Amino acid sequence: KTDEYFFHQSPESLCKDIISNITFNQDDIVLEPFAGQDNFFKNLPQGITKYRCEIEDGLDFKDFDYLGIKPNIIITNPPFRLENDKGCKKNAFFDIILYFAKIDSIKKMYIFCSDYCFNSLTPKRMTKLNENNLYINGITTISVKKWKGRYYLINFGRTKNDSFKYMMTNYE
Repeated sequence: KTDEYFFHQSPESLCKDIISNITFNQDDIVLEPFAGQDNFFKNLPQGITKYRCEIEDGLDFKDFDYLGIKPNIIITNPPFRLENDKGCKKNAFFDIILYFAKIDSIKKMYIFCSDYCFNSLTPKRMTKLNENNLYINGITTISVKKWKGRYYLINFGRTKNDSFKYMMTNYE
């Protein structure tokens, strides 16, 4: 599969619809760590504090000042794959979510992803996120005609949700 298969900019109309279904407070500090064409960032409500990162602009999400700025909401369509230290591209979805799970100021995350990324959230990995006090609080299924596969908006939060369970046994 080519890089083009894995690289999708979120349609602005979709970003507007997603944002319209989120309740923001005036004191929220929102970070869009993979801004791309800014379709989430530019449609966030006026009056809230917002920041963006985009590697193409020289702003890597790992270089953001999380301790100083203390964002409490993440909203993004992260890259499906990132290059590792050895130059290989791999599914980095779980690693990205775990990275944000370890940042205490982040209370909610709205992560748009493909079925490819969603399927990487194995029971073992979900248990690791839960150990970092991060839980799935909701899932919305989304269809984007020009893309292949199914897409999801996953709402992660710090509130435990017993609706999602993970069976840890490896069945034969």
